[in-house]
Amino acid sequence: MLLFCPSCSNILIVTTLPSTQCSPSDLAAGAGEKNRFECRTCPYQMLLDRRYFERKTFESKAIEDVLGGADSWANVDKTPIQCPRDGCDGGEAFFKQAQLRSADEPMTTFYKCVKCGYDFRE
Repeated sequence: MLLFCPSCSNILIVTTLPSTQCSPSDLAAGAGEKNRFECRTCPYQMLLDRRYFERKTFESKAIEDVLGGADSWANVDKTPIQCPRDGCDGGEAFFKQAQLRSADEPMTTFYKCVKCGYDFRE
């Protein structure tokens, strides 16, 4: 959160108010040093006497499979291509294409080896 000085419109920084400038009641209550917003160019100061924000935790959403998940390989065509996986001598793979980049870029081709099920793309 950025706050700006109402006098000169510069960014306010957070500084610590020295204990010599704290009120005697704050020192007696054990509050000690307080924080303040302070302008670097003019004498403006604003004492931080309450909490101005809270940290909240958010639950993460379930990750969606952007490319369609397991059902995306149903009813796709085959093409003759060598599987790049070591130890697999498969010469045929299922393939599908998707436009991942802008329209002036070529489509990305995804392959799945018929023999070992290895996914790769071109």
